[in-house]
Amino acid sequence: MSDAARTILVADDDRAIRTVLTQALARLGHNVRATGNTATLWRWIEDGDGDLVITDVLMPDGNGLDLLPKIRKLRPDLRVVVMSAQNTLLTAVKATERGAFEYLPKPFDLNDLVQVVRRALSEPMRGAAEPRNGAEERLPLIGRSPAMQEIYRVLARLMGTDLTVTITGESGTGKELAARALHDYGKRRGGPFVAVNMAAIPRELIESDLFGHERGAFTGAVQRMTGRFEQAQGGTLFLDEIGDMPPEAQTRLLRVLQQGEYTTIGGRAAIRADVRIIAATHRDLRQLIRQGLFREDLYYRLNVVPIRMPPLRERSEDIPELVSHFLGEAAAEGLPAKILDEAAMDRLKRYRWPGNVRELVNLVRRLTALYSEPVIGLDIVDMELSEPAPRSGQRGVPDGESLTQSVERHLKGFFDAHKDELPAAGLYDRVLREVERPLISLSLLATRGNQIRAAELLGLNRNTLRKKIRELDIQVVRGKA
Repeated sequence: MSDAARTILVADDDRAIRTVLTQALARLGHNVRATGNTATLWRWIEDGDGDLVITDVLMPDGNGLDLLPKIRKLRPDLRVVVMSAQNTLLTAVKATERGAFEYLPKPFDLNDLVQVVRRALSEPMRGAAEPRNGAEERLPLIGRSPAMQEIYRVLARLMGTDLTVTITGESGTGKELAARALHDYGKRRGGPFVAVNMAAIPRELIESDLFGHERGAFTGAVQRMTGRFEQAQGGTLFLDEIGDMPPEAQTRLLRVLQQGEYTTIGGRAAIRADVRIIAATHRDLRQLIRQGLFREDLYYRLNVVPIRMPPLRERSEDIPELVSHFLGEAAAEGLPAKILDEAAMDRLKRYRWPGNVRELVNLVRRLTALYSEPVIGLDIVDMELSEPAPRSGQRGVPDGESLTQSVERHLKGFFDAHKDELPAAGLYDRVLREVERPLISLSLLATRGNQIRAAELLGLNRNTLRKKIRELDIQVVRGKA
């Protein structure tokens, strides 16, 4: 199917969206038929009209997702692009499972949709993901910010694959939740999900813990022990804090990824590794490679699909929804029902959240357990956050503080926290990198994802900016229409 003039069927109950899409697609030379209901859309499809369908989910007379299985049965070659303001991971997963070519959250960028249309009219067909058959309808990840929407789209695309994934992000951003979502909604959901934290296991025991050992393999091995790989057979093995894996275990893991099999400690028979590997870390693996602490070949084997979980400060618009969810969970567990007033919620949105979502969960539970007031106000939140409230529009910066003074204050806090044990070498590069990433991310956000404008703002060559975006694993989210 080429991208020459085609007939595109558009279904959305919003007249403005129908008008915008009709005009944009007509400018590309396509014929467009638009409707505000599913009944008309289905009649067109039954009549054999259309080379591509673009449909909303919720419409007055039905649900666009419910049409997808019927379309695949009647016209399996007809591509469908799903749009939705129900911007959750479940919506993205359902659209993918039911055979949608692409899922776009609302509001969407018109240029993004045009690119999706071009791909839909040219790329080979792919099969739908296997349906979940009654999986529990719950929200493993919460948030409707642009950053989370991109996470949902990537996760939905990966559900039907066994690709190895590396999830990066600060502590408390939800890396394990993302890994569990990949398992719970993926093709291996019928198998076990086994999580192991590399930082929590003594270095000398990691190989035995992962691969198991035979009786008599070493002093103290009085019986055979199954390892995490064997426990995860048919399912998913989640290797958290992979950056803390010692070199010897890295070599063994690389061999598993290359050959698809392993041997227990002291064993001779090869065991097939029927597992999907998902790794996670809050550390900079490229920096560890430069320091000789992490194998570069293992990095590329693990980093087949990289996912960066955004810190909470980069998606502060999600905080009200997260707070509401955590308050509901607390009430369901028998804690008193609470709400936060507007000033308290605004304070949470302006806080920097060094502990990310994990810190927010703990705060909400304290608020429900320790205070009798049914409505939590600003004074209580300020007391719990234990720092002066910034003025409206600021992000926790003291009055009159310059950028240099702010950086110095943060660095002083770092050295004070590590005065008894300084970190390993490489602090200079680490600080530069941690400044560089938010500088470029915020510049791209300020220019609504326009890399040319961001390069001009930063005073960088456009190719240099592109290289930095790749090196720093920065996700570029275009401005939404």
